[in-house]
Amino acid sequence: MKVSVIVAVYKDIESLDLIVQALKKQTYKNIELIVAEDNNLQDMKDYISSIDGLEVKHTYQEDNGVQKARSLNNAILASSGEYLVFVDGDIIPYTTFIDGHVSLSERGKVLSGRRLNLNAKLSKDMRSGKIKSWNLEKNIFVSAFSLIFDRNARFEQGIYINPRGYIYNKFIKNRNRNVSLIGCNFSCFKDDMLAINGFDEGYGETSFADDMDLEWRFKAYGLSIKSCKNVANTFHLDHKKQNNPVAKEQRALFEANKKENKYICKIGLNTH
Repeated sequence: MKVSVIVAVYKDIESLDLIVQALKKQTYKNIELIVAEDNNLQDMKDYISSIDGLEVKHTYQEDNGVQKARSLNNAILASSGEYLVFVDGDIIPYTTFIDGHVSLSERGKVLSGRRLNLNAKLSKDMRSGKIKSWNLEKNIFVSAFSLIFDRNARFEQGIYINPRGYIYNKFIKNRNRNVSLIGCNFSCFKDDMLAINGFDEGYGETSFADDMDLEWRFKAYGLSIKSCKNVANTFHLDHKKQNNPVAKEQRALFEANKKENKYICKIGLNTH
């Protein structure tokens, strides 16, 4: 099965390069990378054109505020994979990341993963190349020992468990786990995304459309959310928190759509 890995980016070429290098190390090889740029930088184009060893596509648009939903829809339309995996531009995948999503993929399901939050020092070391993500994942209990005592790091979400192994199948597979969808790490079959008309661009300048809104729309369509925590693992680079509140108008639209069961959005893939 071919997988399209869609990465939402905005200006940060350095972190994108970390993602690219991690994708080159994936144990699952049948992938294409789609860089969904919510901008139109020449430096980004130059970098993407220099990537080798991966099948890469680049979608972009003018920088008119936060238009993540539209940017992701651009990428969906450009994708050729049967299966879609979404990550944010500050999320660095483990080498087993794509294999994890593929191994747990199931018709009628959307997979929701999590992330291990790196502190400022580890993020700096990773950005500088002092630490490679694939080495950190293998030595997580040594190299990231300090994170065990950092509640914000959520260290347990960085522990990899083989989905084909005894521990997963005996103790985790049938557990009732937190499966709320987060936009930085989730996956679905492409035809399911097409069926709900992609991300809802009707919310305007916000990233609201890639988690809470998408989750209820998938469920209304008839899908269920399945956890891939500890199987499709990622690192989250430390950065200044962005304040992107949901306006009253956006919340009201969200509630109205749910009440009227409008899970096929009006402004989505069909407007491109």
